[in-house]
Amino acid sequence: MEYTTVAELVAQGRDDHRPALWWRDTVLTHHQLAREAATRAALLTALLPSDVPPHLGVLLDNTPEFVHWLSAAALARAAVAGINPTHRGPDLARDILHTDCAILVTEPAQLPLLRGLDLPGVRLLVTGTPEYDELLARFPAQEPELSAVTPADRLLLYFTSGSTGAPKAAICTQGRLAAAGHRLAEQFAVRRDDVHYLCMPMFHGNAVLAGWAPALVARAGVALRSRFSASGFLDDVRRYGATYFTYVGRAIQYVLATPPRPGEDRDHRLRLGFGTEAGAVDATAFERRFGTRLVEGYGSSEGGAAIQWAPGTPAGAVGPAVPGLVVRDQRTSAECPAARFGPSGELLNGAEAIGELVNHGASPFEGYWRNPAAEAERRHDGAYWTGDLFYRDADGYLYFAGRGDDRIRVDGENLAAALIENILARYPGAEAVAVYAVPDPVTGDQVMAAIAGTFEPAGFAAFLRAQPDLGTKMAPRFVRVLERMPVTATNKIQRARLRKEGVECGDPVWWRPGTELSYRRLTGMTGEPRHTEGPLTEVKGPSDVRRQGLEPRTR
Repeated sequence: MEYTTVAELVAQGRDDHRPALWWRDTVLTHHQLAREAATRAALLTALLPSDVPPHLGVLLDNTPEFVHWLSAAALARAAVAGINPTHRGPDLARDILHTDCAILVTEPAQLPLLRGLDLPGVRLLVTGTPEYDELLARFPAQEPELSAVTPADRLLLYFTSGSTGAPKAAICTQGRLAAAGHRLAEQFAVRRDDVHYLCMPMFHGNAVLAGWAPALVARAGVALRSRFSASGFLDDVRRYGATYFTYVGRAIQYVLATPPRPGEDRDHRLRLGFGTEAGAVDATAFERRFGTRLVEGYGSSEGGAAIQWAPGTPAGAVGPAVPGLVVRDQRTSAECPAARFGPSGELLNGAEAIGELVNHGASPFEGYWRNPAAEAERRHDGAYWTGDLFYRDADGYLYFAGRGDDRIRVDGENLAAALIENILARYPGAEAVAVYAVPDPVTGDQVMAAIAGTFEPAGFAAFLRAQPDLGTKMAPRFVRVLERMPVTATNKIQRARLRKEGVECGDPVWWRPGTELSYRRLTGMTGEPRHTEGPLTEVKGPSDVRRQGLEPRTR
């Protein structure tokens, strides 16, 4: 049966006494989850003021309480705003107040984050305290009630990742979340004996839409990890009998960086991982090591457009374009021509082929909470504009080229940051890679790469020469070497920060003068170079590069 609200999905487990949730040593059945949700729904109904939006903030790690409050909000026709615990001070207060949270549910470990914050009109509920337990005791366990719940009821106000700018609170209704759960449960043939491992933070849409929702639809189990741990990944998968997990950002790279465990790496039930940004190289390495297939998909956090992998999808492509998905030039709005590829798969016409993915078909985008300006950027001219860069081949398959801010224009040619990243990810010393634009001294951009891991300039140059699909403009002009890539709480690279810092950072930066593939050390602004391999050019930053005439001036 295809339920149309999350409340119905929560209630369907009330007579099911099979295990449904694992967290550390805690095991709860579907029946227990339904009753816990009903108790909190009754509490919500009693506490929420009638003259404000029925919103509650949840500042919790991935614990059973997070699941209880999501389910309770569905039953009570309220909406949950997932609050990011990595935010601090004014940014944290802004998230809570912007989403009009009348109640904030948190835990003792998070209380230091709230000290000194001015949160007028917000009532605090602290889980695991005597006061909290006494409050719940006033509403003894009861059966879930579904009176008046509709698919149009708001359920989630989840913030975009903030990797490219200020986070926005996207609206997700019960109907959209239920539909997403049904779609993914069918796509991945989720069964009742499956266990979905939720290691991505539940305050973000990935874990809830792609992990919890399909499990709820199929009445499968979920296993929670309070916070993502690469070293704990395999132990959790084996302990809970996990069969499916979701990921975003650099999570797969972190798991692959853990020491191999012969005899254990493949001794598990894990059959599938679903997420974004793993990259073809890491997906292949993950399947080779763990025997688990990764399915890369594309879906904007707001729900405005989605691409699903299908059999026959070429290597490097995300999937086929469904009717209505079009790649458009961001300046003229004209449809971009199909991509042309060289004999080694290199993109030959990036200047014309790369554009913004636009959805002219049906879009489940439901807007941002109290942010009409951001809505207008996404929804105009009768379509949903994703803000993400793509190109398509002659057969209609779509290739991800980067986020909107990832556009790199070198000598009048548009380059795909994502394509360059996929190439650099093959470099043996790279544990994580980010590619982004820095200003050219004359016009346009230069390619800069940040590499977390080990870097040897001569070896890196030799590696670049050996890559048949590296276009003539793609070789990084600058290479920043970091010990660890800066990421958001959802393991997405903080590209806005990298772009802002540019070459004037505290990390070693290597520079390629002219057209030759040879890297020299560019002295940073904050101290002497820590690496001295290869020829060393003593310059203090981009202004000295220009002043000494070392940087080619090309258009």
